[in-house]
Formats: sequence, structure tokens, C-alpha cells
Amino acid sequence: MNNVTVLQEPLPILGMGLVVPGSLLLILLLVVQHKPKVDPLFYVFAEFAFVCMFFFTNALEQDGYISGFMAFYLKMGEPHLSSAYAIMMSYWEGIVHFILFISIIHRMFKGKSYRSLALLWTGSSIAHQVVHLLGVIIGKYGSNIRPVFWGNILFFLVPFWAASVLLSRPRDMPVVTADKIIAEQKKHLLSRPIDLILSLLLLGTLFFTIFRGLVVLDCPLDACFNYIYQYEPYLKDPVGFPKVMMLMYLFYAVPLMVVLVYGLTTPGCGWMLDWTVFFAGAMFQPQWCHIGASVHSRTPFTYRVPTDKWWPVIVLNVLLAAVPSVLALRCHISPAYFMKPIPKGQASNDKKKQ
Repeated sequence: MNNVTVLQEPLPILGMGLVVPGSLLLILLLVVQHKPKVDPLFYVFAEFAFVCMFFFTNALEQDGYISGFMAFYLKMGEPHLSSAYAIMMSYWEGIVHFILFISIIHRMFKGKSYRSLALLWTGSSIAHQVVHLLGVIIGKYGSNIRPVFWGNILFFLVPFWAASVLLSRPRDMPVVTADKIIAEQKKHLLSRPIDLILSLLLLGTLFFTIFRGLVVLDCPLDACFNYIYQYEPYLKDPVGFPKVMMLMYLFYAVPLMVVLVYGLTTPGCGWMLDWTVFFAGAMFQPQWCHIGASVHSRTPFTYRVPTDKWWPVIVLNVLLAAVPSVLALRCHISPAYFMKPIPKGQASNDKKKQ
């Protein structure tokens, strides 16, 4: 393909970008037509799993493990895919998202619940596309946007639709006795040390997120100036991805963190079981890309994390990704506190029946 003359122009590449996924969708329809009822989300997960292999190929080629697959596409398709952030994004798509899709499809056809895995993907995918799209538009690649790039808008919208479908379906709640729910919900935050620690970690993450948002907004405070030049110079990389990511955190992640702290301190917030999973995906994917890109060889040396500040910067960024994941895990291991409170009369009747 690198030597096919027609593929050295933007419009034929756009056409190929439409024909290949369209052909795959047709094949999927033919393959599962004998099934009595197919979840419409199956087609989304199968299509996206195919796209994951495209990204994985890109990551391997950019890091020198393979060659000769992506030159024509990078030239007239999406040149930004050769940037450090896009390479780390491609690894995430090709490994983490691919494994999620295969696991979801397997559970789907086995009749098992896949809600949490799918919500994890929607959070990860939405965050990925927000940073990806806006980063390209406002960054240094904004002056070299090709027609095929706008196809990413579809990949941006589909996860929103998938999330709305998943959240509109009733959740399969674990069986927990009324007595246990009442006992858990009577406990104050101080008598729940894990929730107390998670609340403090979320608040710490919140303040650090606000601080980095101020940093990329060119706040004149000395602390902001010192941080961007001495700790994370990658935040001023002209590719645009780190700036968009910090602003996304500032305007969307911070309010959600406040809501999650409220959910940890207020009994009966059943939505915590879904939104903590969504939030974990939405934080882990950008953090993976940000950490990887800030130390990757494709990033100019002046924007990489300084060697003497490597450990504190990396540890802080890892914690930023880990806290939401630990919170989601806590909510699913012991969900009693987040289940709807049992009315006293109903609890008494349930006890009598038992």
C-alpha cells in the first residue's frame, strides 16, 4: 500500500477508512444472523476490536518492532499517530481495549453480565477521544488535519451511546441481607477506615488536579511556574494532548470526584457501583498515555520528565490513576453501604420471613 499511487492522496484513504469498517459490519451481520437475538452492543465491540489491531500495528511500527505497514496512512491520513502520546494511546487500544472487547463478547454469548467491563471501556474510550480529538485540533498537528481524521468523531459518539444503553438497563445487584445493609449504613465515615482513606486520597487527587489545571492555564504563581519547568515540562509540549488532558480533568474529573466523595459519605448511593467503574476507566487511560509520553523517546528531551524528578512525578501520576481503580474495586467487593436503604417495616417483615 505504501507504493500504491492512489493511496498517496487523502480522499482515497478516507474512502478506504469507510469501506473497510463497513465491510466488517456486513460480515458480522452475516455471521450472527442465525442467532435469535443479538445485543446491538455486540457490533460495537466487534468493530472496535478490529480497530484495536490497527492501533497496535501503529504502536509496534513507531517503536521499531515492525516496519512497512503505516507509512502511507501517516503521510496522508493521521500524521499525529507518530507522536509519543499517540503511540502510548495505540498500545492501550491494542492491548487493554482489545482484551476488554474479547472478554465482553465472550461473556455476552455465555449469557454472563458484562456491564462493569463495558462501563470501564466507555469511560476509557470517552476520555481517550476527548484528548485525542481536541489535542490534534489545538496542537501543532492542527494545521495538517486530513479528511480521514474527522472519522474519529464517530468513535467519539459511539461510546456515549453505549454508556447510555448500559446505564438504562437495570443492574444485577448482589444478594445482601437487610440486616447487613442496615448495619453497614449506620457506620460513620470514621468507623470505616478504608472509605476514610479513599475520601482523603480523592480530595488529595482533586487538589492536585486543580493545581495542574492552573499550571496549563499559565497561572503566574511561583509554584505553578516551578512545577511546569522543574517537574513536568511535558505539560507545555506543543502537541496539545497534555494541555487538553489537564483541562478535561479540571472541568470534568474534579466535579465527579466531589460527587464520589459525597457517595462515600452518604449511604444508599447505588449509582456509585456504575460511576466508579466509569471514572476508573476515564482516569487510567489518559494517565497511562501521559506517563508514557512524558518519558518516551519521541518526546523532545526538553519536555521529558527531568531525571532527578523522575520518581516523585511518576509516583504522583500513578497514584492519580490508581485511586479511582481502588475506589471502584472497593465498591464492588462490599456494595452493602451503597445499596438502597431498607425501610424499617420492610426490614422487619424480611426478618420474620427468614
